[in-house]
Formats: sequence, structure tokens, C-alpha cells
Amino acid sequence: MPSVQPLKIADATRAIRHVFVRDLTLDAHIGVHRHEEDAPQPIRVNIDLTVAEDAAPVGDRLENVVDYEHVINGVRAIVAEGHVRLVETLAEAVAAFALADRRVRAVRVRIEKLQIIPDAASVGVEIERLAAGP
Repeated sequence: MPSVQPLKIADATRAIRHVFVRDLTLDAHIGVHRHEEDAPQPIRVNIDLTVAEDAAPVGDRLENVVDYEHVINGVRAIVAEGHVRLVETLAEAVAAFALADRRVRAVRVRIEKLQIIPDAASVGVEIERLAAGP
């Protein structure tokens, strides 16, 4: 069995819901170079969550779902904690935050730095992490 399984998104037969955040743009203190320590720079964050659906109906109640606003606020709080040297470090922190919700079975996080390489629209990293246990 492979150690990393592909992210399974929105699957009715497995009772899986897909919750996502697209193109969240924030200013972050991030980078290994001296000039990156002096000022924030724009980053783009994309998150895909594989969420186990409960047998009970959603009932139009926020507490019965994984709240994407809560996820966004968590990302904002992580970014606000201070300077991070690597996009990988930031991505791992975001993934750990998302997986703290027991309903989240897997998370994919993409962090892009938008203005650091003049000839590139963006550079960054994408990671996928799985929840421990059932």
C-alpha cells in the first residue's frame, strides 16, 4: 500500500465532501533572503479538504459542516504569527490546522509567492497530508 494516497474529492459513494479555498491572497513575512525579511510580500493560498460527511443531515447549520471561513481565519492567524523562512513550513502549518478538525480526512495546500521571481507568475509548493487514523 502506498504511503501517500491521492486526495479523493467529492465522492457520494464514500460520503466525502470537498471543501475548498481558492486564491486567498495575503501579505506574508516569508523567505530566506535578507530583503524578504524587511517587508511582507503577497502570497496566494489554495486549500482542498476531503471531508467525511456525517450520517446526520446538515440541517442548514454551520456547526454541522467544516466552515471555510474558519479555515481562512486560521490561515490568516498562522501568517500573522511572524516571519517564516520557507513556503514548505507555512504549508505544513496550514495543513496541520486543517487536519485538527476530525472530519477532515485529507488536505492539499498550495502556497505561492507572487512577486519574488521577476520572470515567473508565481513559485511555491503544494503538499498533501492525510489525517492519522479513521
